[in-house]
Amino acid sequence: MEVSRIRALRGPNLWSRHTAIEAIVACTPGERSLADMPGFEKRLRELFPAIGALRPGAAGVPLSLAHVLEAATLSLQAQAGCPVTFSRTTATVEDGIYQVVVEYTEEPVGRLAFEYAQALVAAAQGGPAFDVAAALKALRELDEDVRLGPSTGSIVTAAAARGIPWRRLTEGSLVQFGWGSKQRRIWAAEVDSTSAVSESIAQDKDLTKKLLHAAGVPVPLGRPVKDVEDAWVVAQEIGLPVVLKPQDGNQGKGVTVNIVTREQLEIAYRAAAEIGEVMVEKYLPGSDFRLLVVGNQLVAAARRDPPLVVGDGKHTVRQLVDQVNADPRRGDGHATSLTKIRFDDIAIARLDVQGLKPESVPEKGRRVVLRNNANLSTGGTATDVTDDVHPEVAARAVAAAQMVGLDICGVDVVCETVLRPLEEQSGGIVEVNAAPGLRMHLSPSYGKGRNVGEAVINHLYGPLHGHHGREHDNGRIPVVAVTGTNGKTTTTRLIAHLFATSGLRVGMTNTDGVHINGRQTDSGDCSGPRSARNVLMHPDVDAAVFETARGGILREGLGFDRCQVAVVTNLGKGDHLGLNFITTVEDLAVLKRVIVQNVAPKGYAVLNAADPIVAAMASECPGSVIYFAADRSHPLMVTHRAQGKRTVFVDGDAIVAAEGAWRESLPLRDIPLTRNGAIGFQVENVMAAVAAAWGVGLDWDTVRRGLASFVSDAASVPGRFNVMDYRGATVIADYGHNPDAMVALVQAVEAMPAKRRSVVISGAGDRRDEDIREQTQILGRAFDDVILYQDACQRGREDGEVIALLREGLQGASRTREVLEIRGEFIAIDTALERLQPGDLCLVLVDQVEEALAHLEQRVSAATAG
Repeated sequence: MEVSRIRALRGPNLWSRHTAIEAIVACTPGERSLADMPGFEKRLRELFPAIGALRPGAAGVPLSLAHVLEAATLSLQAQAGCPVTFSRTTATVEDGIYQVVVEYTEEPVGRLAFEYAQALVAAAQGGPAFDVAAALKALRELDEDVRLGPSTGSIVTAAAARGIPWRRLTEGSLVQFGWGSKQRRIWAAEVDSTSAVSESIAQDKDLTKKLLHAAGVPVPLGRPVKDVEDAWVVAQEIGLPVVLKPQDGNQGKGVTVNIVTREQLEIAYRAAAEIGEVMVEKYLPGSDFRLLVVGNQLVAAARRDPPLVVGDGKHTVRQLVDQVNADPRRGDGHATSLTKIRFDDIAIARLDVQGLKPESVPEKGRRVVLRNNANLSTGGTATDVTDDVHPEVAARAVAAAQMVGLDICGVDVVCETVLRPLEEQSGGIVEVNAAPGLRMHLSPSYGKGRNVGEAVINHLYGPLHGHHGREHDNGRIPVVAVTGTNGKTTTTRLIAHLFATSGLRVGMTNTDGVHINGRQTDSGDCSGPRSARNVLMHPDVDAAVFETARGGILREGLGFDRCQVAVVTNLGKGDHLGLNFITTVEDLAVLKRVIVQNVAPKGYAVLNAADPIVAAMASECPGSVIYFAADRSHPLMVTHRAQGKRTVFVDGDAIVAAEGAWRESLPLRDIPLTRNGAIGFQVENVMAAVAAAWGVGLDWDTVRRGLASFVSDAASVPGRFNVMDYRGATVIADYGHNPDAMVALVQAVEAMPAKRRSVVISGAGDRRDEDIREQTQILGRAFDDVILYQDACQRGREDGEVIALLREGLQGASRTREVLEIRGEFIAIDTALERLQPGDLCLVLVDQVEEALAHLEQRVSAATAG
């Protein structure tokens, strides 16, 4: 068994909506059926009993090693605690070659599980031994390491439940919610609206106390100190017992409470000084409470108890701690609801204060505290008390958060009880924390968990107002995805232009680059998911239009989870066939319809009714369908219209949008792109763009204005039917690269008057032989002169091979009389221009779009000047 290519599909893809690992697996003839491998399955199950049922992908397909690899990768992740369910194995057109796809929740875990699955299969085949227990432990640890922590995770879960898109911006806890101008960012339990100044104030415990005191919030007396002497002076001033802590600390590091002697104070001073500047405060009696404030509300409260054990008169303190740590709920990190109690110097010093040693046997019922602070990370426990908090206590907590300026704030209160106001007992707020841990509220040791993640999302995006019937904000901007064989780039640019006409700032990706609000931010082919994600990350984007090519979907899936509108212009005979196991137009349709499968439930698929393979995608759309076709009497159009659904078609000299009895008419003479309707393929592109604008909900005045102001010149749509005048002859530049494009171009050229017609063409080497031949077969029927050229980019072909294929296509051509062969694109263009007489027409099929257009424009402007 040989694995050749592993890809991570990071968005909705050919196989499912899930993120998944996809691999190409080659099996030898003896590995294509488990029936030919006696004893293999028995050894496999002895090694990994949890692998579960092995199932073939389709009926009648024998179980191969590829199927085993799929099952093992999924089971290993599931056993390691990852919530994965989807996997499949598909045989390709080549014998013994399979595509194996397995869902993952964390990419590194999915990749590692796939490696382990290969090792497991090899071991069952009699290869090197494989330790399943060690593999599961490694996967579990990696998963805990890379997945979001409990605080960030709870906020992301709440966002996902509301349909808000999210993505991690780092391997840490920085997460973006929403898209474009509607995005918000969080870093663990801190939001983007929290200022760095507020965060710095919260870190300075003395400054915080001064501000809180000014706001009338009860705080303990005390101040920062210079040395041990100074500390003892302050302790005498404010009265023992006191607390020593670092001025800028977190997670309870270096904090010692209830100090009553000079000796204890010296030990405590050393512990705090290790962390930073030391401060001394009055010790407040009572328990340690954490109040969580989000916005202007108290959303959760917990009593935190220090790690302690209760004596039974039999066991030593050390044995009692081991017993408590054996609780399966206690782990080492943050993944479990409790953390193990640490038995270290601080614990021993704490025992000493209580007159105990690790070997002492405390009497039955005696509470032995092992640490003064109650932080979960050092083994403390949390008990939910949200429902007990007195309104006055809640009001003080909110006032404290707002005085410091924190949107999300952990307020530490020490008092006897939260059932009574702080002022009635000698309670107070001891500190406020930016980016508080949410674990103690999500899964407290005792009491009920609180959905604090939802509170954070409601703070960012406003609460869900279901009962008012108002749509809640899900952080999405309108997204239109465009795919097809021909017309993608023009349609994409026209839709973006219509958005811009309505005053929205548009992000657009296509095969020419990335444009944001009219400015090009990236060049080259940007029709993949990475460019789409970059646009959705940009804070100045109100709407996005993505040309979605096959390559990107194959490589890593879509760059978004769903779109408002998916446009499929046409498939025709297809393009790029023969690559990546996509051998037929039907295969291509399965790939291109991925955008249709991921339309939002209230969105639209815009489909070409005249292209049967495109029209058939309607059944895959979760939203509604708008059909378009020039022929209004096409059976599909007639049926769709009769059902009261949306259609766009040509009626006489206008493009019409119709729904039920309602009609909107757009005269072709007002749409310069179509040259009064003469250029058939541009009429198709306009219908697709109009349908998309309708699906997004743009108003018709905007659509009219946008269509009137969109011109197909080399500046707005480079290489897409750019018409120029050269010494009285017409020159058209286009990037047509496949037979369907040639047919459309020939129709358009035939609608334009010309004495003599010539064409300049080269073929791209990565197309099939028959596709290259067919291009010149079509051109041979419409042009007098054909100038063939070979350019630098042969894409894997031998010297002269492409030109020979193009020449074969011209054999027996009905119109072509003269064929020239030239090396180099620019020389070919110059040769064609020199031969032109006034009234002639020349179609230049450009290959290096930007360079060739620049060259042409230079020649045209020189001719006009001269």
